[in-house]
Amino acid sequence: MEKKMKIDSLIFDLDGTLWDSSEGIVTTWALVLEHYPEIHKKVTAEELASNFGLPLDQIARNMFPEQTEAQRMRLMDECCEQENIYLAEHGGILYPKLEETLQKLSEKYPLFIVSNCQDGYIQSFYSGNHTAKYFKDCECIGVTGKSKGANIRLVMERNGLKSPVYIGDTQGDADAAAQAGIPFIYAAYGFGQVKAFDAEIHTFEELLDIVE
Repeated sequence: MEKKMKIDSLIFDLDGTLWDSSEGIVTTWALVLEHYPEIHKKVTAEELASNFGLPLDQIARNMFPEQTEAQRMRLMDECCEQENIYLAEHGGILYPKLEETLQKLSEKYPLFIVSNCQDGYIQSFYSGNHTAKYFKDCECIGVTGKSKGANIRLVMERNGLKSPVYIGDTQGDADAAAQAGIPFIYAAYGFGQVKAFDAEIHTFEELLDIVE
């Protein structure tokens, strides 16, 4: 990267940016669906990956199109509850050199997470992979009911951030950064495709070349 970003903080998306939890989610969703024999669906990691980053109600529509809205949300509530329990115990797959890079970044900048996940999911990432020590604050749609862009602004205001950058892997992440009025770094190793970005990384460790 020819020019380094002048920032005062980093805000991260979670799925496809910091970790891959799809294996654990497939396991927990399969367990939940065992209690619903009328739903003939086998959840795959590929299908889940295509939905990462979307609001929970949209994921519910995509995953369970034949169910009523009430049935979908009941299923999502059960799946999300089991996800949180499983991932808090077993963790997910961290991207290569993630902890070493977070350690170096956290020595210079405060780090944050904003995700379109359910309440408790970020805490499962903290517990299952022992990563809470790197982050100052977090926010999600499951707590506030707000869009990702609005939650980025909320974290900025709550922590007095003036020049943050948002790091994510989907077009929704890029749109959220634009809504919040901050630069966006595209994590190209993640699940999505992004049209426009301020910088691009192909490994998590490359962040050190951009912001330090």
